[in-house]
Amino acid sequence: MEEFRVDMREMTPEELELGAKQAQTVFKLNHTMPMSEEYNEVLKELFGDNLGENSMVVAPIAGAAFEHMKIGNNVFINSNSLLMARGGITVEDDVLMAANVQLLSNNHDEYDRQVLTCKPIHIKKGAWIGAGASILAGVTVGENAIVGAGAIVTKDVPDYAVVVGSPARVVKTLDEDKF
Repeated sequence: MEEFRVDMREMTPEELELGAKQAQTVFKLNHTMPMSEEYNEVLKELFGDNLGENSMVVAPIAGAAFEHMKIGNNVFINSNSLLMARGGITVEDDVLMAANVQLLSNNHDEYDRQVLTCKPIHIKKGAWIGAGASILAGVTVGENAIVGAGAIVTKDVPDYAVVVGSPARVVKTLDEDKF
């Protein structure tokens, strides 16, 4: 996965305007009655066509660059998620994410902190991300894999693997014939 860099000092007026609009939309989402038609409309406003059918993102949320996030069908993202999507985030169908999950597709350059270093995150079909887990830039979480609560995922997770800890390590492989 190739890293790319974004110099925040060189943001165009259009990019700055989009960021401000998204911040306002996130605020609106976080203050809208859940499970209402208005809530669904604000979700659609934030994610546009990048939110799959029967998918739900539970407020409150935080993050940036939501235009770089794609959420598949039948996805559930619980409350207090941090979705830093500048590097790109893809969440395939049937993924479950517990509360307080962080998807961090960007970081800051160590020496010039106005520069973001970005790599995409990819969470494959059927994965389950436990409460408080953090998925770092450049990571792919495999199909039907499980990321344990509180894990810090710094490297790719194989299909059907269960990872735990900080940094996350494989502790078990699930029987793919049971899916």
